[in-house]
Amino acid sequence: MSAMRDLSGKNYKDYSYCLTGKLDLNLSVRINSLEWKPKRPQLDATTVPYSAERRSTYSDLYVTCQVFAGDQPLTVVLKTSYKPMSSKFAWNEWITLPIKYRDLPLNAQLAFTVWDAASPRKVEPIGGSTLKLFGPFNIILTGPQKVRMWPECEADGNDTSKTPSETGEKDEMDRFEKLLKKQDRGDIPKIEWLDNLAYRQIEQIHKKLLAQSDKMLLNIDLPKFDFPVIFDEHEYESKAHGSFNSFGGSASNSIPSFHSNMPGSSIFIVDDPEIARENPVEAKHRRLVRSHRNGPLDRQLKPNPKIRDELAQILRYPPSHSLTGEEKDLLWKFRYYLTRDKRALTKFLKSVVWSDPAEAKQAVDLLPAWVDIDVDDALELLGSSFENREVRSYAVTQLRSANDDDLLLFLLQLVQGLKFEHIDSNFGESNLVAFLIERAVKNPILGNYFHWYLMIECEDVAVSKMYGKVSYQYMSAMTASGIQRRESLRRQGELIETLANLAKSVKQMRESRPKKIDKLREYISDPKNGLVTFKPLALPLDPRIEVTGIVPERTSIFKSNLLPLHLTFSCADGSLYQTIFKSGDDLRQDQLVIQLITLMDDLLRKENLDLKLMPYKVLATGADHGMVQFVQSMSLANVLNENNGSLLMYWRKYHLDERSVETFGVRPEVMDNYVKSCAGYSVIMYLLGVGDRHLDNLLMSPNGNIFHVDFGFILGRDPKPFPAPMKITKEMVDAMGGFNSVHYQSFKSYCVTAYNILRKSANLILNLFGLMVDANIPDIKAEPDKAVWKVEERFQLNLTDDEAIKFFQNLINESVSAMIPQIAEAIHGWTQHWRK
Repeated sequence: MSAMRDLSGKNYKDYSYCLTGKLDLNLSVRINSLEWKPKRPQLDATTVPYSAERRSTYSDLYVTCQVFAGDQPLTVVLKTSYKPMSSKFAWNEWITLPIKYRDLPLNAQLAFTVWDAASPRKVEPIGGSTLKLFGPFNIILTGPQKVRMWPECEADGNDTSKTPSETGEKDEMDRFEKLLKKQDRGDIPKIEWLDNLAYRQIEQIHKKLLAQSDKMLLNIDLPKFDFPVIFDEHEYESKAHGSFNSFGGSASNSIPSFHSNMPGSSIFIVDDPEIARENPVEAKHRRLVRSHRNGPLDRQLKPNPKIRDELAQILRYPPSHSLTGEEKDLLWKFRYYLTRDKRALTKFLKSVVWSDPAEAKQAVDLLPAWVDIDVDDALELLGSSFENREVRSYAVTQLRSANDDDLLLFLLQLVQGLKFEHIDSNFGESNLVAFLIERAVKNPILGNYFHWYLMIECEDVAVSKMYGKVSYQYMSAMTASGIQRRESLRRQGELIETLANLAKSVKQMRESRPKKIDKLREYISDPKNGLVTFKPLALPLDPRIEVTGIVPERTSIFKSNLLPLHLTFSCADGSLYQTIFKSGDDLRQDQLVIQLITLMDDLLRKENLDLKLMPYKVLATGADHGMVQFVQSMSLANVLNENNGSLLMYWRKYHLDERSVETFGVRPEVMDNYVKSCAGYSVIMYLLGVGDRHLDNLLMSPNGNIFHVDFGFILGRDPKPFPAPMKITKEMVDAMGGFNSVHYQSFKSYCVTAYNILRKSANLILNLFGLMVDANIPDIKAEPDKAVWKVEERFQLNLTDDEAIKFFQNLINESVSAMIPQIAEAIHGWTQHWRK
């Protein structure tokens, strides 16, 4: 927006405009009609009448359009569709060119050529013209345009064009059209009765001039905008673009390409709308290379040392890596040799062209001969990239070897994998559905979570029908002995609905928080509401716990905008179980993060590394409510505020051991819990890209365990600018004894060891993320195509273990020395203080 000012500095006219650099729209042009009077052919007694001759000679005219700059084409040639013509040449067709306004250089031109299909294999130019897109003051042309066509010439598109649209010649119609454009812009007022008279007169003059003139004019329309669009001069950065093969993959050896808008530049990027289509030459080559007649010969093939190294490199690729055409051909050629390597199956199946029935049959027939694959590869085969029914069934068969505890670790992703089963299509019954129902019926704990994972998906209109069908099959699969379990799940649903309504009513109360707590306890205490005591019921959050009621006097409301309920359940064994019920909050992202923390904790423990993690339980029971396990703890912010900024002072109050000199008078197990949990959460929070870390969402248990809560930002998203890779503050390091202490060195050692252990299971974690791309997780849904890549990038899979150790040590040093996060933490602390 710009304002014109007089000498006094006062505004006297507002002038609004738009810059081309801000216009993310494709250039389009409407080809309207051609004003042209063809020369009458010489007729004699043997020729047909002129009208028939004209129709037969000029019945197949079409117009081509292309963008040029600096004597070079910027786009491919596009043309109008065929339209039968008799008395006039009119197309009235919009053409959208594959270039955006923001990418147009100042010297951009449109080259138009009218062609006549003289014969099936021959076309002749009727006329051509080159129109400059930017007019005076670098403003782009808009609205109707009359383009002067040069007879029997093809438009050249050069800067010094021999077919310019403007020659400087003006006639009476040019003057009228200039006035009409002014009226269209609003510069000349419209008077309906007078305009109608003028339009009729102009039309008569136009017909008269057209009959007398031998000019050829092409009428076009360019899009109109609310404001003038002015050229925005900017520089383009050079970018490397991978070459594409016929199978849609990006080649690993990319060639640098450069965008240039300067006149005379010799390098331009030309968009090819057919780049995604299969190259027929390469397709023919592939069919020859992979001919099924070579099958018996391929069985005996063995790679030489060089090819073995190439295959080993391919097998080390992460799941998201795209294979080149050469790599796919290599995998296919040595497919029989690779059947002894469990890592090779997913890569081989990616090399198959499933649209080729013969090739697909060969691939499926080879599955039984393959050595059993790991669970992480089976999960990859259940993702969106593999649609073949036999392949997905094979993956389910491999999953049957997983025990219930392992299955529970990735049950959430398997339920999401049902979206790629095409249950509503002609695929018939799903083996994955049958497998999950079978295991859920046998194991009540597994069945409980399976039920709730299905219920939340039933709220999504796009997939509710499919998940409702699966839920019905699950309930039907529980025979007469499962009546009690069905009743339990029904009662769980009633409990969750009651708590959700109760939480909503609490938020709608206008009383103070203490009065809300009193009314909440009064409601729970009322026997009519059935909350103070009820028959033993498996808790949805943790079905291993049987609850018998809610303890009113131990019920409260947290100080938070959403006013979550703090509920204490009485258990059948006489114990108490504390939970948090949230309403108005989608817990699916928190649920995913906690599930992955639980999985990573299990992976570390299998390598005999216990980092004292505390993955509390989270269950999303609806799109806007859910339950969270309450863990007795304090935020680090409160601990530091109440103990002069010292964690050691806090521990000495409750865990004093004066004989423990090496742990500064604190019991050794407390320091051990602290150091290990700090290391474990630092690594996991970095890998998942958890953001918005501050001392209020870092909690500490009474035994010194650190754990994180509130996962509203993941995959590198963070509301604060320039966040540190990990949340490690000076106060946290001081509690270990400082940067030179033994405990701090142990902390760094635990970090790099955990990082390398988890890197070994990177494929499993990446495949789990791949199954969640359609799960309505906010930070995944924002960029589903990049979610897996963002996690993969943090694993640094291209590094050796030694290089990874150095890399992560640098991350630790960067985190503890970063100044901006420390300033942000101080600002956050003051903000929280003044809110209180």
